[in-house]
Amino acid sequence: MAAALLATPALAEATTLRIAHVWPGGSMIDRELFQAWAESVEEASDGRLQVQVFPGATLTGADSAYQGVVNGIADIGATAQGYNAGRFPLTQVVELPGVSASSRQGSCILQSLYDQGHFDEEYSDTRPLFMFTTGPGYLHTKERLIETPADLEGLRLRRPTPVVGDMFTRLGAQAVGMPAPEVFTSMQRGVVDGLSFNWEGMKTFRLNELASYHTEVPLYDLSLFATMNQRTYDSLPADLQQVIDDHSGMEWSLRAAAVYDELIRQGRQDAEEAGHEFLVIEDALDHPEWGPVLQQTIDGYLEEVGGEAGEIYEAAMTLQAECSA
Repeated sequence: MAAALLATPALAEATTLRIAHVWPGGSMIDRELFQAWAESVEEASDGRLQVQVFPGATLTGADSAYQGVVNGIADIGATAQGYNAGRFPLTQVVELPGVSASSRQGSCILQSLYDQGHFDEEYSDTRPLFMFTTGPGYLHTKERLIETPADLEGLRLRRPTPVVGDMFTRLGAQAVGMPAPEVFTSMQRGVVDGLSFNWEGMKTFRLNELASYHTEVPLYDLSLFATMNQRTYDSLPADLQQVIDDHSGMEWSLRAAAVYDELIRQGRQDAEEAGHEFLVIEDALDHPEWGPVLQQTIDGYLEEVGGEAGEIYEAAMTLQAECSA
């Protein structure tokens, strides 16, 4: 009885953290990244931190997850920087074509750049835990294979980011913006003819069921974050802040990337086994038709953002050797 009485205050002092993320509940990213993070934090804190995970944009929307953390609706939020138009322009330099060839490489580059202080000001109103990327995003269509940039004219395509959307518009396509969880229904109803997405997204959101044609030209690598409400962090005692710090940074960036790269493998394999049609564009930046389109996208974005964008791009390209794919 004495032991039980002594345990009661400890239980009463437990702090509950709410994580809001956009991936479907029960998906591999939900289970092996966010649920795993939650379980590890609970264990490392001896139960003094309890973590509730809200998947599938059920607590905050995909495009409001960051502001939801700022406002304290969620203690921790995870989504794509690209869902917050204009908020993270320097971070999104890593999304440009040719920066990375895998989630591991992109995540390592992104986290390294953040750790070096290149764009920490963009997150000054929260406390970032770790950053990662999806791996390259390609073209996936319902009715026919895209072979050249000219084939995009007249198509309605879901854009993953405004930068890719501008590329689509220049090529005569109609760029449609929507969060990833809405794409399946939109394709099913014919709202869009195709999309640009990474292989993980094709699997996680069941889009291989609808798109049978895949053009592997790397248009982008979507950046992602998990960040914490600064007031929540500041309210924790020093030893629990250390638990959070130990579950931040490069280690968890690469753990996220490992989940993504496995899903990338599975997503492409699913399409292969379904008998889908593929076109692989090798050395895309040097390709006679795709290369100029991609380079125009790179140059246009760096010029539009200005300031440190060019320096960050050069730093990202330099990190490619250190951050192997």
